[in-house]
Amino acid sequence: MDLADGGSGAPSITVQLVGSGLIGVREGLEIGIVVMILVAFLVKSERRESLKWVAVGVLAAVAMVAAIFLGIHYGTSTLSGLTAELIAGVASLVAAGIVTWMVLWMRTAARSISGELRADMTRALSVGPVAVTALAFLAVGREGVETALLMVGYAENAAGSSWPLVGLLLGIVVATILTISMYFGSLRVNFATFFTCTGALLVVVAAGILAYGVRALQTVGWLPGLSHTAFDVSAHFALSSWYGAVLQGIFNFRPDPTVLQATTWVLYVMVVLTLFLRPQRTPIASQTTSRQLAEG
Repeated sequence: MDLADGGSGAPSITVQLVGSGLIGVREGLEIGIVVMILVAFLVKSERRESLKWVAVGVLAAVAMVAAIFLGIHYGTSTLSGLTAELIAGVASLVAAGIVTWMVLWMRTAARSISGELRADMTRALSVGPVAVTALAFLAVGREGVETALLMVGYAENAAGSSWPLVGLLLGIVVATILTISMYFGSLRVNFATFFTCTGALLVVVAAGILAYGVRALQTVGWLPGLSHTAFDVSAHFALSSWYGAVLQGIFNFRPDPTVLQATTWVLYVMVVLTLFLRPQRTPIASQTTSRQLAEG
C-alpha cells in the first residue's frame, strides 16, 4: 500500500501523526510527571490554595512553548530558497543540541527530580504566590522548550503540512490521560524502563534532525561536501513506500546522504547513546513507579 500523499515526497499523514504523536506522548508524560509531583506535594501538605498558582505557571509555560514553536516554524515558512534552508539548518542544529542536553540531563536527574521539586516548592511556598508560579513555569517550560525544538526539526521535513502539529496535540492528550491515571493510582509506570526506551528513541530522532541540519547548511554553502555522496540507494528505496515514509517521517532518513551527513549521524548516535546507556553509580530502582515518585 502506498502511504505517500499525492507523490509530493512528504511523509504520509499516518506517519506524520504517529511520529509527532510519539513525541507528544513522551514529552507530555515528562511534563505531566513534573506537574503531578508538584500537585501531589501541595495536596499532601494541605496547601491546596496554591494549586491555582501552579496552574497559572503551567499555562504560562505552555503559552511560551507554543509561541516558540509557532514563531520559528511559521516564521521560516514565509521564507524561501537559501534563506529558508539556512534558518532551518541552524534551527535543526540548535534543536538537536538542546534535545541531547535534556535527554542526558533527565537520565541523571530522574532519580532525584521528585525530591528536588518538593524542596523547591517548600522554599517557594515560604516566599509567596509569585515564587510558586515561577517554579511551575520554569519546571514545565524546561521540558516544553525541548518539545518545541523537537517539533520544529521534525516538522521541517513535512513539506509545510499541519499534520505533525495535530499528531503532537493528540499525543499530549494521551499523555494527559495517562498522567491523570497515574496520579489516581489506576496506572503505574516503571520509570527506569520508560526513560531508557523513550530516551534512546529520542537520540535517534535527534540524530536525524542533526543530519538534516547539516545537509541544509551544506546546501547554503556554510558546510562543505554537498557533492560528496556517502551512498545512494534511491533506486532500491522508495520514499513513497510504507517503510520509506516511516524512515523519512520519523527519523529524517534520506537515501542519498552526503559523507558529512552520514558521518555526523553515525558519530552522534555512537557517542550520545553510549553516554545515555552507560551504567549509573546509583541507578533508578527498577521498580520505581509513578505513584511512588509523586509521593516521594
